[in-house]
Amino acid sequence: MLSRVFAACSLSIAALLSANPVSALELPLPPPGDDIVGQVQVIKAKYEDTFADLGKTYDLGYQEMIAANPGVDAWLPGTGTEVIIPTRFILPPGPREGIVINIAEYRLYYFPKGKNVVYTYPLGIGREGWGSPIAHTSIVAKTKDPAWYPPASIRAEHAADGDPLPTVIPPGPDNPLGPYKMSLGVPGYLIHGSNKKFGIGTRTSHGCFRMYNNDVTEIFPMVPVGTSVRIINEPYKFGRAEGKIYLEAHTPIDDHGNPSVVDKHTAVINALLKREDIANQMQLDWNTVRDVVAAEDGLPVAIAQPTPPQSSVAASENAVQNP
Repeated sequence: MLSRVFAACSLSIAALLSANPVSALELPLPPPGDDIVGQVQVIKAKYEDTFADLGKTYDLGYQEMIAANPGVDAWLPGTGTEVIIPTRFILPPGPREGIVINIAEYRLYYFPKGKNVVYTYPLGIGREGWGSPIAHTSIVAKTKDPAWYPPASIRAEHAADGDPLPTVIPPGPDNPLGPYKMSLGVPGYLIHGSNKKFGIGTRTSHGCFRMYNNDVTEIFPMVPVGTSVRIINEPYKFGRAEGKIYLEAHTPIDDHGNPSVVDKHTAVINALLKREDIANQMQLDWNTVRDVVAAEDGLPVAIAQPTPPQSSVAASENAVQNP
């Protein structure tokens, strides 16, 4: 696995092992025409480390850590075990503006207006039966120290499990909305904090988008009411970097946030066709594509070199024939 990371990201071992933890990911946007931000990191686990704690430290969700580290015990990696910190991302397709949520990767991207950076944060999304919406909406309201008024459907669910809820839960450590909430134009759905860090990066919510409390505290003052929010479901992202074409693959889920059984070959082709700027300008290595799709580890991997312009091809052929 580590050799695959090195090949995919072209990073030295020294650079990887010297990476420092972060509390939030603020990353400079790539040069025009490129799509990849951040760097993969590798750390040596300490005895007390768990994936949940490492995720909190490096601003990653639980599922991201699991996917990038197959075969490593999430609750007891073991002292000295090398753990991949997957903090390199292909930016989501479409306009780089406002908030973009990709439920397939349990992640939010925020492109602040007038700044050449992107902020990206892990999310908890809707669990089975309570899927998060796919929509193009906006932030319609912001609330500090929100009270929670559990809807009747959630109160009934908790009552059936022997855990009745009150009609209102005031602000504080027991409030599942955390210190801040941002209401979406889709009625009933929020971006908010959480009093359960283990739910970040998993399918555990009733459809809302949960954030670590330190993350929602950071993003809350930056995002004005009216900000565009585009919620997408893209398990396969293509992008350019340093003259190469990359693919990043995640486990597909359906548009309701539930596990999806799809024809992965067709899904990858459809994702590629959305990127018309690269679909006709590449020499695709399908063996590598199959490996990336099978791994579903969320790590961007080079899958193609851009096709040279026809004039360059003709010139090269002429040079070979007439040295």
